[in-house]
Amino acid sequence: MTEVAPSPSLVRGPPLEDEPGLGALTLPGYLREVTERFAAREAVVFHSPHGVIRWDYATLWDKAVAVAKALIARGLGKDGRVGILMSNRPEWLAATFGISLAGGVAVPLSTFSTRDELEHLLAASDISVLLLERTLLKRDFLADLHAIEPALAGTPPFRCPRFPYLRRIVALDHTTGAGEWQRFLEEGRDVDTALVDAAAAQVRPSDTAVLFFSSGSTRLPKGILSAHRGVAIQLWRWARIYALEGDLRCWAANGLFWSGVFGMALGMTFSAGGAIVLQPTFAAEEALQLMEREKVNVPLAWAHQWARLAEAAADMPVDLSSLRYLDSDTPLAAHPTVPRGWKEPTGYGVTETFTICVAWPEGTPSAIRGTSHGEVLPGNTVKIVDPLTGTIVPRGISGEIVVRGPTLMLNYVGIPAGETLDAEGYFHTGDGGHFDESGRLFWEGRLDDIIKTGGANVSPAEVDAVLATCPGVKLASTVGVPHDTRGEMVVACIVAREDALLDEAGIRTFLNERLASYKVPRRVLFLREEELPLTGSAKVKLAALRDVAQRHLAS
Repeated sequence: MTEVAPSPSLVRGPPLEDEPGLGALTLPGYLREVTERFAAREAVVFHSPHGVIRWDYATLWDKAVAVAKALIARGLGKDGRVGILMSNRPEWLAATFGISLAGGVAVPLSTFSTRDELEHLLAASDISVLLLERTLLKRDFLADLHAIEPALAGTPPFRCPRFPYLRRIVALDHTTGAGEWQRFLEEGRDVDTALVDAAAAQVRPSDTAVLFFSSGSTRLPKGILSAHRGVAIQLWRWARIYALEGDLRCWAANGLFWSGVFGMALGMTFSAGGAIVLQPTFAAEEALQLMEREKVNVPLAWAHQWARLAEAAADMPVDLSSLRYLDSDTPLAAHPTVPRGWKEPTGYGVTETFTICVAWPEGTPSAIRGTSHGEVLPGNTVKIVDPLTGTIVPRGISGEIVVRGPTLMLNYVGIPAGETLDAEGYFHTGDGGHFDESGRLFWEGRLDDIIKTGGANVSPAEVDAVLATCPGVKLASTVGVPHDTRGEMVVACIVAREDALLDEAGIRTFLNERLASYKVPRRVLFLREEELPLTGSAKVKLAALRDVAQRHLAS
């Protein structure tokens, strides 16, 4: 019997023009389209100590136009970069869309940035205006900026050689009122709205829309420039992937300055005419109260936050019956008031593709999607290559995921696209994975995170996925630590739930029943949650965690 050779690991998605649900392919066009479609519907909800802000779509448009007028009055030109250093609040949305209406480039900056990171972001972004929230929790961002560069404490326009393009800082100070922010908006009062319309009409899908920064889990954050076309495609696409219906109300506490939160939260909400309920920083009890009060049905959180929400919900009376779109596998779904049975769509993407390039739409039967991350989305081509030679590997063989498509970044800040993309225009993600014969993608984690132990390769992501199903495990992250004879030793670092009775032998027994023996960690360490070194986006800093693991093993 002749054996059939496996197909090459190169999969093309359907043509982009066949994708349903796409509208305008610029941010100004997107906002205009959803505003005209949903003008009177509630779009934004924000609770603060000073009251509740509620904007409908028409108001969101007006607020964005006001920001655009103020920026035009201050001389912002085409492609001028404007930084936004704010938590999740209505002004963040008005600023981002207002910058695009004026023809500028929005530069969201992480409020988790340390002072050194903030200095790097200012230097790398070349912003001309910085719109910031003065204080957040214990941070005073204006004081940080003055410490970084005393010249920024002077009278604008600044003339600062360290940040030569930065001319003005506008501080929103909610502790003393929004005086400076309001004065900034009033500067644009005499700008004709027709000028904003003309500037917005000049924005092309190929123009730069946003400059997002990577989370910096292993190095300083990298600036990633994305075109309007790519951002708009994803905003329209997320609503299709999630297939949400009815009166949508999405809760988001994680920073909109991360492209994934921006794309998902705004895309699945605004593209479907829903309302986004903003929480400036994550606090579990407050989040649950918001969900109950605002009848949230689409909550967005990270794994460690689901665990905290579940713990808080167990200790307080709360009705979560509105959470129709909550994945049944999350800890919070066990709450007695939560509806059962919904499965969140799965996908794969990176900041460089402005979120997903592979996904399963909501409703895909589990028999089809299995444990895979999805099928290639329209317009994209994804292949798996040998990371050393760059040649395409057969299906079923693991290698590096490389991608080309309409949402791919323009380039990194300061690095020409030709130095980042290969000769065929593909971006090499640094992630490992494989395609099966049916074209399903299986993501296996970062290639440089693969643990090489005793001549075998172990994917930490695979081990962590199994650990996540172990009763009593709250958080888990697997690393490789140096070993005299094995090269690296597989070590699982676990944060247990408060009432769990776990031990190393029990964890290893659990994993032995579900993983090949060489993948089972030789050591299991139990850590306190605060010992897990995390980035602001809740990614584990693996290099730092390896150090933590080595110290525990040595002691």
